Amino acid sequence: MEFQLTFKIIIIVVVLIAVYATLRNLDVIKIILIYFKDLLLRK
Repeated sequence: MEFQLTFKIIIIVVVLIAVYATLRNLDVIKIILIYFKDLLLRK
């Protein structure tokens, strides 16, 4: 029983970290997309 509880907590923490990392990276991805769009439109 203890192991299951620990396992669930670990999964929840990993999911939260993954969501946080994804949200942080969305800004980076947006900046990169805007940069490439400007490069393509400029030519």
